[in-house]
Amino acid sequence: FTRSRPYAKTRMKSAARLLLVTLLVLGLADTAQPYLQRAWFIYSLAIEAPAAALPSPLAARRAPRFVDSWGNARSGDRRHEGIDIFAPKDTPVLTTTRGIVTRVGKNRLGGQVVWILGPGLERHYYAHLNRYGVFREGDRVEAGDIICYAGNTGNARGGPVHLHYGIYRHGAHNPYPRLAAGLTL
Repeated sequence: FTRSRPYAKTRMKSAARLLLVTLLVLGLADTAQPYLQRAWFIYSLAIEAPAAALPSPLAARRAPRFVDSWGNARSGDRRHEGIDIFAPKDTPVLTTTRGIVTRVGKNRLGGQVVWILGPGLERHYYAHLNRYGVFREGDRVEAGDIICYAGNTGNARGGPVHLHYGIYRHGAHNPYPRLAAGLTL
């Protein structure tokens, strides 16, 4: 009978350690779950092909006026790396694709901007915004979600209100053909 007592204490200590480790693993799993879900979402974006046709990024009552200004000369010996879509101030800007918001902020040329990482790991750039929507960095979005509102910030200050929309993956790509294809669907 005296030999079983130390054995019982050892079993209790082992059970307590196992319970502690189990609780620790469960706690870490809960903490890690959002990061694992985000990593899985980014992986799914990476293996998904970008859409050949994109919907309009503006929720306008009238069809927005698209201008294929891709490659036009800009100040500082630059070329225009996107297109301009003219609309009234505060027209809601919709994301053209599902993705994850990677940046909500400001820069010198674009003023208030939003970047979204989409299928094929393309980066979608929305610039000259008057204000932002409810999404923040790290949020997932679906095509058609309101992410911001048209304006004329940055180097568009004082000019007509519009959305500058660009797509980047290993350099800039002209979004006009894909948006035009989306309008004809």
